[in-house]
Amino acid sequence: MVDDGYVNASSNGNGNGYQESPRKTKDINKKKKKKRGGSKKKMTAEQALALKSVSEWVYLDRQLVADDFDFGVHKTVMMRREDKVVFELHSHSKFSDGFLSPSKLVERAHGNGVKVLALTDHDTMSGVPEATEAARRFGIKIIPGVEISTMFSPRIPEAEEPVHILAYYSSGGPARSDELEKFLANIRDGRYLRAKDMVLKLNKLKLPLKWEHVTRITGKGVAPGRLHVARAMVEAGHVENLKQAFARYLYDGGPAYSTGNEPIVEEAVQFIRETGGVAVLAHPWALKNPVAIIRRLKDAGLHGMEVYRSDGKLAVYSDLADAYGLLKLGGSDYHGRGGKW
Repeated sequence: MVDDGYVNASSNGNGNGYQESPRKTKDINKKKKKKRGGSKKKMTAEQALALKSVSEWVYLDRQLVADDFDFGVHKTVMMRREDKVVFELHSHSKFSDGFLSPSKLVERAHGNGVKVLALTDHDTMSGVPEATEAARRFGIKIIPGVEISTMFSPRIPEAEEPVHILAYYSSGGPARSDELEKFLANIRDGRYLRAKDMVLKLNKLKLPLKWEHVTRITGKGVAPGRLHVARAMVEAGHVENLKQAFARYLYDGGPAYSTGNEPIVEEAVQFIRETGGVAVLAHPWALKNPVAIIRRLKDAGLHGMEVYRSDGKLAVYSDLADAYGLLKLGGSDYHGRGGKW
């Protein structure tokens, strides 16, 4: 895990270096709960391959063995290894809302000692080929990944909230890649509609902003996100910085907030499994009701959750991972804005 100096996972919200909601996340009971999980699901061949690959990359000092019925790790054999390996399992490039191209991202990662890098752009894997090619020059291992935008929809509509799910795949990429791309493309189409609605709402709030301004920042062929709208607001002089844009207007449920074509989160987790991926809950500390969401996702087949950030392990989420039998992962949510990694 690494730190950006501006955009990192040590902030409130979703780890982007700004706060998406002015409301504080509800306190979570730190007392461990009884493990849940229901009936175990048999792994497909693709899932077994993904587990083997991610296990080798994430636990290079141990050899992990899993049975044929679950993603859980049941046996570890310690292996000697002298080299220190630095992992970054959550990063973004210009193919979503990052500031660097995939090749520049890999170069910067190499310069800061990263040995294993997961590129997890929002709702697209388009940057993975470039990152993989660059990684060959620097001797870095690339984990093909994506951060999928979804929606948690409980019985109470007022409790609905966005949830991000990280999907990690083996070096061979996802199975049924065409189906996955169609799934992601639908979400990206919704990102355009969502961003346009945000611009419309900002104009109604007497904060004039042109759609062309947002698309110029986004770049050709890249689906816009809230960060792109926030950057346009800063450049237009409506706010002083990105944090202010989110705190005043773009936070979840804020006056300029909007939703797109996000799938139900359980469906996304199940689809990740079907395409041979490892499904991990991103930045649970940004959620208003993390316990209910984790419980629901465990039943849907979630494999793990982020518990590590740039500022270390968060004990309360580590306890939740233990309670629900989930893998513990993490990263800095690196976006590459200036400074050092």
